[in-house]
Amino acid sequence: MEPVLAQNRVLTVPNVLSVVRLGLIPVFVYLMLVTHTLSWAVAILMFSGVSDWADGKIARLLNQQSRLGMLLDPAVDRLYMVTVPIVFAISGIAPWWFVLTLLARDAALAGTLPLLWSRGLSALPVSYVGKAATFALMSGFPLVLLGQWHALWSRVVLACGWAFLAWGLYMYLWAFVLYIVQMVLVMRRMPKVTHG
Repeated sequence: MEPVLAQNRVLTVPNVLSVVRLGLIPVFVYLMLVTHTLSWAVAILMFSGVSDWADGKIARLLNQQSRLGMLLDPAVDRLYMVTVPIVFAISGIAPWWFVLTLLARDAALAGTLPLLWSRGLSALPVSYVGKAATFALMSGFPLVLLGQWHALWSRVVLACGWAFLAWGLYMYLWAFVLYIVQMVLVMRRMPKVTHG
């Protein structure tokens, strides 16, 4: 009985972290595009990256996995992965081709959802490559932002940030290829779900 109740819990430490991360997205946009306060924007990206890593660890450590957390955490990740690159492009920090590549990949993934639903699935398991890609991109974003100051240390950090983003983009696209392979297997091996 206990595990079932735990799955239905809403007020858990990981869920609170996810909600805080969600609330910080508009704050990040405001800091970047309205007040141009890069230092606080960097702090938000660093907090978001660390808390994204920590909430999964905390959920397992304190046995606080929940259905809400399984939906909320990846949804907030996706919002960050869309919002941050767009804001970077608008600010002139990242080229639009980089942003459009990320967005096109996510849009293509979203386009496969009806096919999954037709087989009675809501999502495919997240691959290690996909997790590594998200980690690289989440690490690269604050580093690239830290690289916007006019100092030698900042130039070094900027180069490291772009190395993370290049690595992350490559793995993001590779994870997409793996996902499509999984999708083809699902479509071939699983029968269509009939409603009614």
